Amino acid sequence: MMLIASIALELAIAAIAVLAARERRPYLYGLAFTFAVYVLYDTARLLDWHAEGGLLSLLFLLASASALYAVWGLYRDKR
Repeated sequence: MMLIASIALELAIAAIAVLAARERRPYLYGLAFTFAVYVLYDTARLLDWHAEGGLLSLLFLLASASALYAVWGLYRDKR
């Protein structure tokens, strides 16, 4: 039950990040991508998919890089 709630929250965050990114804040697409990866990972856990470790590692590396891009954009936006 908590996993389903987590997926719902992650989807909401990703959707709101996309809406915010469309408001001349394109760096927030990075945050949307990060949470979309979390949704994919948690959905795979929920449905007991057997995903390759290498693929998940790559996705998490990309998610971390996109989150860094997003927070860097937020930092620069505040200056």
